[in-house]
Amino acid sequence: MPGEGAAALTRRLALAKAEAAFKSSPPGSIVVAADTIVADDDGLLGKPGDDAAALAMLHRLRRGHHTVVTSLAVFGPNGTGPLLDACSTEVPMRDYGDDEIQRFVASGSAADKAGAYGIQESGFHPVEVTALHGCFANVMGLPLCHLVRTLRRRGLEPRVDVPSACRAHTDYDCPVYAAILQGEA
Repeated sequence: MPGEGAAALTRRLALAKAEAAFKSSPPGSIVVAADTIVADDDGLLGKPGDDAAALAMLHRLRRGHHTVVTSLAVFGPNGTGPLLDACSTEVPMRDYGDDEIQRFVASGSAADKAGAYGIQESGFHPVEVTALHGCFANVMGLPLCHLVRTLRRRGLEPRVDVPSACRAHTDYDCPVYAAILQGEA
């Protein structure tokens, strides 16, 4: 929508996705939807439409900082909803080379990612992770501790220790999970 910022856009899209899925879900279902966008001083970046757009996004983001915003919408169980939450992470990018950008875009991996990159990519590491102080999982597109916090509002508790599983999977010593789970972030 004209003039819509990152938080409002992701909230609107996550809610629309969740509502659409919940309408066709069996009774008692829990539906989780998310939407993620990259925002910098020049505007919003979703998924690139083609290789040229991916190249332009990666050039634009190189050596700078931007914000990744993800909104969550949760419906259910038993016809209840929606619960909404959001996460914002400041992301520092490293000075990656033009050749790295070309190889990554040529691999096809940039096409389905907001901002044309994935923090979790094994071959292309555009994020300066050592300077990251926020939610790694949010930059991947699903802020897991925010999801746990939202599910707890419904009285639902995960069967596993999500922060520990996230840290083990990402190899990132998350400095914010406790504050998120306590509702302070």
